[in-house]
Amino acid sequence: MTNQQFWAEVAQQISEVIGDRLTNYQWRSVGGGCINQTYCLYNPSYKFFVKVNTIDQASNFRMEYFALAEIKNTGTITVPEPICVGTANQQCFLVLEWLDLHSSHQEQDWQLLGKQLAQLHRVTSKQGFGWHHNNSIGSTPQINTWHSNWVDFWIENRLKPQFAMAHRNGFYSRTPLEDLWSAVPRYFDSYQPIPSLVHGDLWSGNLAFCDRQPVIFDPALYYGDREVDIAMTELFGRLPNAFYESYNQHFPLDRGYPQRRNLYNLYHILNHFNLFGGGYAVQADRLISKLVR
Repeated sequence: MTNQQFWAEVAQQISEVIGDRLTNYQWRSVGGGCINQTYCLYNPSYKFFVKVNTIDQASNFRMEYFALAEIKNTGTITVPEPICVGTANQQCFLVLEWLDLHSSHQEQDWQLLGKQLAQLHRVTSKQGFGWHHNNSIGSTPQINTWHSNWVDFWIENRLKPQFAMAHRNGFYSRTPLEDLWSAVPRYFDSYQPIPSLVHGDLWSGNLAFCDRQPVIFDPALYYGDREVDIAMTELFGRLPNAFYESYNQHFPLDRGYPQRRNLYNLYHILNHFNLFGGGYAVQADRLISKLVR
C-alpha cells in the first residue's frame, strides 16, 4: 500500500463520518508531538489534524478518541472534536477537528481556563476512582481499574506500575519503597478527595487557546483527585497566576494541596524517566526522600 493509498483510506473514513466525500485533499507534516507523527489533511472545504503511529498504538488512539469525546460531552471546556480512528497498512491514525491554536498573554484567557477546568472537575463518577478503559499517558500504559479508595488507586494503579517499569529500566530508590507506601496515607488524614474527571496530563504543552477559548488536548483521562491536574500544571513551570486565582475562586483547593503536590508529580517524573531516561531518576529519588520525611 502506497502512502497515497494510506491517505485514501483515512479520507474514506472521514467521508463516512462527515457525510460528505473528501476529495482533492492534500496532507502536510505539522509539529505537535514527540511520540506521534502529526499531519494536516485538507482540501478547499475541510481541514483536519491527523495523528499517525505504528499499529501497536491503535488501542491508545481509540482511548484518546473516547477521552476527548467524554470531555466534549461535559460541555465544560473545549477539546478538538474526535472525528474517527482506524488502521491502515500497519499504521494507526486518529483524526481530530483542526483548531487554529495559539498561546495567550491575556489575563482574561487564563481566568477562563481556570473557571472551565474547575467546571470539568465538578463532573464526578459514582463508580469511584478510575475509568471505563485502561489508557496511556504518552505511550506508557495507564491502569484505570475502579477503586472506591483513592489512596489504594494512587498506589496500585499509578505509582506501583511506574516503579515496576522504572526498576526494569535501571532505577533504584535509596529509600525503601515500603516506607513510601506507609507514608502515602498520611497525606490524606484530613482530606477525602472526590472522583473528579481529570485531564491527567495537564502541562503547558497540552493546552492552548483558539479564538480566546481555552483548549485542552492529549488527555490521559480518568476520575481521580482533581489536585493531580493542578499539580501537573506546576511541574514544568507554573501557569500564569490568573489561572490559579480563577480556579480557586470557582472550586477552592484544600489547604493541604501543597503537601500532596510532590506525591502527584512523582508519577509524572517516573513516567518521564521511563519514557526518556536521563536526569529524571535523580529527580524522582529526591521526591521520594521528601515524601517519606
